[in-house]
Amino acid sequence: MDKRQVIEKIKTVRVIPVIRTASAEQAESVVEALIEGGLTVLEVTLTIPGAFKLIERLTSRYGNTALIGAGTVLDAEAAQKCLAAGAKFIVSPILDLETVAFCRREEIAVMPGALTPTEIFRAHQVGADLVKIFPVSAMGGAAYLKAVKAVFPQMELIPTGGINPGTAVEYLRAGACAVGIGGELTQSDQAEIIRHARRLRDVIKLNFPRQ
Repeated sequence: MDKRQVIEKIKTVRVIPVIRTASAEQAESVVEALIEGGLTVLEVTLTIPGAFKLIERLTSRYGNTALIGAGTVLDAEAAQKCLAAGAKFIVSPILDLETVAFCRREEIAVMPGALTPTEIFRAHQVGADLVKIFPVSAMGGAAYLKAVKAVFPQMELIPTGGINPGTAVEYLRAGACAVGIGGELTQSDQAEIIRHARRLRDVIKLNFPRQ
């Protein structure tokens, strides 16, 4: 799957569960539940112990059914390790120019973090494929995103930070091309995660039917 196809899949699925657990074993259990629930674009954060090996295992196991990306990537060296492990997209809470440049050279989708209009524009200017708006809830939530999108209609924005399954559609209606959801979706037992994932998948399909 090339970069263009990765970006299109993210925009089609419209939700990226952000997996941040205390162990790789927990993360694998969460990933299994999310995929069973129908969410097939997943961000595995580098805060998880053994994250690079974990990404490698997950891409080997689920590479044909899910898109495994890496999150909390803070520099180009970490991005290189994620790419070697099989990650299909790179997400960062910050705008690191070297990381964006590396991803552009390697033709891997990159989503740096930004918050203010100046940061968002700068991320787009240096070649971000998508821009992560983080932490969006601290800036007013969907209303803030809508205001930013009005100024930058051409930019593909993915808000994260404080979004939950109940508010995801609100952000999508405000102009987000997708949303990132963390603990509200992923920090529960497997059965509950599957239920939340299915419900969220169905709500998004209902409100945003594919053309």
